[in-house]
Amino acid sequence: MNGNVFLILMKIPQVNIRSNFSNIKLQFLIIIGAALLFIPFVGGVHLFDWDEINFAECAREMIVSHDYLNVQINFMPFWEKPPLFIWMQVLSMKAFGINEFAARFPNAVIGIASLLFIFNIGKKLFDSRFGMWWVIVYAGSILPHFYFRSGIIDPLFNLLIFSAIWFFVKLHMAGAILTAKRRFLFAALWGVFTGLAILTKGPTALLIIGLVVAIAYLPDLVRLFRIKSRLLKSIPGFTLRFSDIIVFLFFTILVGGSWFLVQVLNGNAAMVTKFILYQVRLFMIPDAGHGGPWFYHFLILLVGVFPASLFALMRFRRVKDQPDAQKQFHGLMLILFWVVLILFSIVKTKIVHYSSLCYFPLTFLAALAIRDLLNGSLPWRKWFSALLLVFASVFAVVVSVLPLVERFKDRIISSGVIKDNFAVANLQADVKWTGFEWVIGLILILAVIYSVVLAHRQSISKALTVLFTGTIVFIALLILVFPYRIEKYSQRAVIDFYKSKATEKCYVLNSGYFSYAPLFYTNKMPDACVKPLWLLTGNIDRPFYLVLKEPHYNEWKHLIPAMKLLYKKNGFVFLARYPKTKVLTD
Repeated sequence: MNGNVFLILMKIPQVNIRSNFSNIKLQFLIIIGAALLFIPFVGGVHLFDWDEINFAECAREMIVSHDYLNVQINFMPFWEKPPLFIWMQVLSMKAFGINEFAARFPNAVIGIASLLFIFNIGKKLFDSRFGMWWVIVYAGSILPHFYFRSGIIDPLFNLLIFSAIWFFVKLHMAGAILTAKRRFLFAALWGVFTGLAILTKGPTALLIIGLVVAIAYLPDLVRLFRIKSRLLKSIPGFTLRFSDIIVFLFFTILVGGSWFLVQVLNGNAAMVTKFILYQVRLFMIPDAGHGGPWFYHFLILLVGVFPASLFALMRFRRVKDQPDAQKQFHGLMLILFWVVLILFSIVKTKIVHYSSLCYFPLTFLAALAIRDLLNGSLPWRKWFSALLLVFASVFAVVVSVLPLVERFKDRIISSGVIKDNFAVANLQADVKWTGFEWVIGLILILAVIYSVVLAHRQSISKALTVLFTGTIVFIALLILVFPYRIEKYSQRAVIDFYKSKATEKCYVLNSGYFSYAPLFYTNKMPDACVKPLWLLTGNIDRPFYLVLKEPHYNEWKHLIPAMKLLYKKNGFVFLARYPKTKVLTD
């Protein structure tokens, strides 16, 4: 797989796009390359708590209950997310079965669609070569690549918001002459995609798009008051037409409000209210275990979107000689980036993927820097080479050191450095490392060193090709090797236990920690939803299994004397209570 992708990527910068390749062939090349990167082995590791299992379980319960209108968890109303992405997972599970591959496959498709979309935008605004480099930068940066192999909502949410913003741009693009029908079409599509984004993750979509549009319209609004400001001059001007806003709002409400309206008409107004209150709570109060400092997302984007983040640093200011349409889009990408980053730096809940919408503007800025490096208008600086080498070295060291934890875990545990007893127990998992994982880090560091050498010899095109080929291979190998082994430390023991009960008629609960895994991996049915107190003390009709973390078990074992200890493994304790007839036969 990686060899084929390598050959494709090596070809791209050398292609005389205008004469040798049609746009259809280039798009076919993107589809094949993205499919090779995002689809193989996507189901090779169990879903991770919480988000991946959460959404997959919602899709599974839709299938089990045949209720495709309402989102459920544990066969109870779940008001935290609207259903659009979950519907996509349902379709995937109908096609591939209820499993990890089906849960993640929609994002692989969204990844392919995202790369095709940015190629076509890049081609329209610049040329095909720029579009291809934007694709390579996006696929060759760590978190943007990784998210298309996950089972979370954000890749779809981000694509829909970005699509809405693109149609806003099309509506106002400098130099474009629009008929009344095309104005209506672009305003309607702007609203449709905003509505779909609302159906994916909620009103946050309207908040983000509203802020971006409000800032874009700001110069036109303040012109009425004749306010002069350097800041306003730096904002791309968009001409406000109230007719466009009316069309946009109509289609936003029509599409985005459709599911919520159906819920209200079905008597579920309370669920809609809870959903809105939950969104407000995420903004105002840090969610359990998801707090963080104000600079959290700055750091995530700088490190996690390597190497695009470093290239983007060179194009956070617009250049003077840009054509109007390019300048307009560049300015809007800066607005989108800062709106998302500042908004989610203010939000109390800090989760990695909250700032993932920044990947589109950040990789655009990186592609713009690459374009200018290639045409000679932007020099390759020594400080930039130093940053590439520092970041690559850090990644290489981390990748090389992680497997050494297994070799020295007894010393680490006995040293008392780790204060969390559950983490200490996790380390006791039997994980087999090959001993050659350091080669993955070596690939990255060698690619960066060679690209820096080529760049300082003025072979910029070859330097960029080597750099992004190296990062794509590094990311692909990282994803294939590390999640499987990290999962063995974190959750494999408990997931294996849950899976062992999937075909047994029994009750399974966890206590003392939050998890969706008992629902998805035991294939829980509605008739297994009973009160926990009855399971602990009542006359149960089938075996009951309880999973605790070892520290909690040590504190609570005197409270559950009726539970039989089955075994302990990697920090988890597995207990059982059987019906009386079963006890008599033991």
